[in-house]
Amino acid sequence: MQKVKTNQDQQGRYVPRLKTIYYNDVVPKMMEKFGFENPLEVPRLWKIVVNMGIGKNKDDSLYFQEAMQDLALITGQKPSPRRARKSIAGFHLKKGDVIGLTVTLRGNMMYDFFDRLINVAMPRAKDFKGFYSKGFDGKGSYSIGIKEHTIFPEVPYTKIKHIKGMTVTIVTTAKTDEHAKELLKLMGMPFRD
Repeated sequence: MQKVKTNQDQQGRYVPRLKTIYYNDVVPKMMEKFGFENPLEVPRLWKIVVNMGIGKNKDDSLYFQEAMQDLALITGQKPSPRRARKSIAGFHLKKGDVIGLTVTLRGNMMYDFFDRLINVAMPRAKDFKGFYSKGFDGKGSYSIGIKEHTIFPEVPYTKIKHIKGMTVTIVTTAKTDEHAKELLKLMGMPFRD
């Protein structure tokens, strides 16, 4: 397998730092540890889904616009609104109301976001000592809850009117949680245990 040495491929296109680390370091270590015979068997990142709920502020158009702008700054991609599927009177919710925003990242943007998440944003979070192992779903995906979106340096802290929470789901091609955890650990994700 050919090693990638720089931030550019053979055609001169940009290659994210974590993608280079994956092919040069992670694949050989995973093949050795778990006995994969082919490099294509090794689990990899598939996509990252970032969700931000609007909640009780669904009727506030300024809050919605601020949430759209902040999520676009954080991910580098325009979020798509998620609408309520049915009306629920107890929550003052009508069918079709916007209740959240979501962004699905793939390819180079996914690797760049993951790099910023584990190396820049999460270490800025209050009392961060590493990620918990309980976030795995049994099928190789890992979910993180973030209470304050201001940990991302892209968000201008002086212009923020509301602190918003978000969830980040990292979807891998791993079939077990053990493979997924090892993949994320080798890519630089610090776990508490």
